[in-house]
Amino acid sequence: NSEIEEIFSTDLVPGDVMVIPLNGTIMPCDAVLINGTCIVNESMLTGESVPVTKTNLPNPSVDVKGIGDELYNPETHKRHTLFCGTTVIQTRFYTGELVKAIVVRTGFSTSKGQLVRSILYPKPTDFKLYRDAYLFLLCLVAVAGIGFIYTIINSILNEVQVGVIIIESLDIITITVPPALPAAMTAGIVYAQRRLKKIGIFCISPQRINICGQLNLVCFDKTGTLTEDGLDLWGIQRVENARFLSPEENVCNEMLVKSQFVACLATCHSLTKIEGVLSGDPLDLKMFEAIGWILEEATEEETALHNRIMPTVVRPPKQLLPESTPAGNQEMELFELPAIYEIGIVRQFPFSSALQRMSVVARVLGDKKMDAYMKGAPEVIASLCKPETVPVDFQNVLEDFTKQGFRVIALAHRKLESKLTWHKVQNISRDAIENNMDFMGLIIMQNKLKQETPAVLEDLHKANIRTVMVTGDNMLTAVSVARDCGMILPQDKVIIAEALPPKDGKVAKINWHYADSLTQCSHPSAIASEAIPVKLVHDSLEDLQMTRYHFAMNGKSFSVILEHFQDLVPKLMLHGTVFARMAPDQKTQLIEALQNVDYFVGMCGDGANDCGALKRAHGGISLSELEASVASPFTSKTPSISCVPNLIREGRAALITSFCELALFSIVTYSLDHFIISILISNMLMLFFSDFHNCAFYSLV
Repeated sequence: NSEIEEIFSTDLVPGDVMVIPLNGTIMPCDAVLINGTCIVNESMLTGESVPVTKTNLPNPSVDVKGIGDELYNPETHKRHTLFCGTTVIQTRFYTGELVKAIVVRTGFSTSKGQLVRSILYPKPTDFKLYRDAYLFLLCLVAVAGIGFIYTIINSILNEVQVGVIIIESLDIITITVPPALPAAMTAGIVYAQRRLKKIGIFCISPQRINICGQLNLVCFDKTGTLTEDGLDLWGIQRVENARFLSPEENVCNEMLVKSQFVACLATCHSLTKIEGVLSGDPLDLKMFEAIGWILEEATEEETALHNRIMPTVVRPPKQLLPESTPAGNQEMELFELPAIYEIGIVRQFPFSSALQRMSVVARVLGDKKMDAYMKGAPEVIASLCKPETVPVDFQNVLEDFTKQGFRVIALAHRKLESKLTWHKVQNISRDAIENNMDFMGLIIMQNKLKQETPAVLEDLHKANIRTVMVTGDNMLTAVSVARDCGMILPQDKVIIAEALPPKDGKVAKINWHYADSLTQCSHPSAIASEAIPVKLVHDSLEDLQMTRYHFAMNGKSFSVILEHFQDLVPKLMLHGTVFARMAPDQKTQLIEALQNVDYFVGMCGDGANDCGALKRAHGGISLSELEASVASPFTSKTPSISCVPNLIREGRAALITSFCELALFSIVTYSLDHFIISILISNMLMLFFSDFHNCAFYSLV
């Protein structure tokens, strides 16, 4: 009955309708928006502190094709769902309507609850050291048994009293298998943890420090880990009459100000103003800054007066607009003044990682027809455009850029029919807009390597520690970055495994081809399907040293191989170096596949989309201090991969100390007659070995 009641968040149950406060809040549960829009910071869950716009769930009572039968799912409808633990920064409402949401999950059922549960009850990591320690203790028990029998026989022969025989023989057992051994074994871990803290590496699972001493493979995320976080705009390459023009550096000029290309850059984004400052996805921000346009949003007072959403308006700065009036005609000039070039963003279809694109419906002030603009992964955008508008050499141009390590985004445009009114656009489905587009060109972004990346990877290679790249980026961009940072050496060959799922009665198959041949000819040189993995495993070591091979594959191919080519998985894991377009759950599956072939796997990521993999790895290191890093056993204060060798060094130091304590603490005390002297000697030896390791073995090799 439109009455608002205030209750404790602990009393919320699914089905309750809650009001989101105007000044924002931290969500106490998972809820789906039914009224208004919200700007939310989801860094707690994703690791990315980029504001996300949440819109209300489409109304099923309105006749929208396909929506009536659709069931709500928090994952499918994440753009309408406010997740527990995330911060609502700003809300927007219309005609006095309150911003309302329906509670869908509470407690441990929420996304945050599942994260907390996985932190409280992680999947146990089976570590060989601890299994071997139990076997060693059994050996000590056997040795103690021999000593026990020897002491009894020796004492009986020397006619020692029964009471003394019992005490001495039992004493031998407690000396050989000392009760204080577990406490002594943690000494190395405690000192290693202190030293890690001094160099800015924090640990929430101390037992993992020993495991890090045995790491022989480290997986790295690309963006923000191996490369700089931000992207710089390198240039654009427009398309006219289905042909690519020459690349252009400057987008902010009078010639392009009214072009559809710039209009797409100005409108196709998820930027918003928070307290007067433009914020949103760093990629969108860089593109919008490059054109130098101005973004204006409706104020709360304006939105409260209108039934429909007041559009966000973008316009170019006055100095970029060409003079349209004849000089000297003052009256005409005054008459022309109100006709400012502005574009209103009518409807936004936010970026979806599953679809790999985003789109908007916009209208130029004074135009009758609306425009649809779309941007996203070039392969996806090209597939949704009219074939006659896509240049013939599109694939070659794209591969040229990606091979050089650039990140490429494609743009497309379409004029909408005049019958599409404002009201119809608000309820139209995404698929109805995102088709039959005109291909407009490419935006080329540059992602620079971090300064310390090549040196750290070289250190790891010298120590015979394998390095693997796991990224959500394009395949050829990832291969290029892997070559630049030294993960793949110049003389090494890269073989791309392209797995195709079963389709139209055909069985699943794998196509193999060299990465270098992709850019040299339109038909990449295929390699015999059987030969590659088998040949690699059976080749002599000398041949492998001369020309090393690396496998590269994308997330889709990886999933197909896991499902249909189980026998090839171990061989691919032994030589796979680049895994591109990987979804978060696929990253976790990769870690598990590597562990299945007896690798001790480390994972280094910036916290975004890497949570599952960081938790599953033997040693997960998060370079992000955001709350998502709680899932990782180790968090580095400095966002640089230089923490990886430091962690392995300390792991090895703690590991050797544990070995020394395990053997010396027991054997020395057992060997010497006098208990106190033996304890002193064993402790001195332990300290000596511990310090000796820390000084002399403080390099990775």
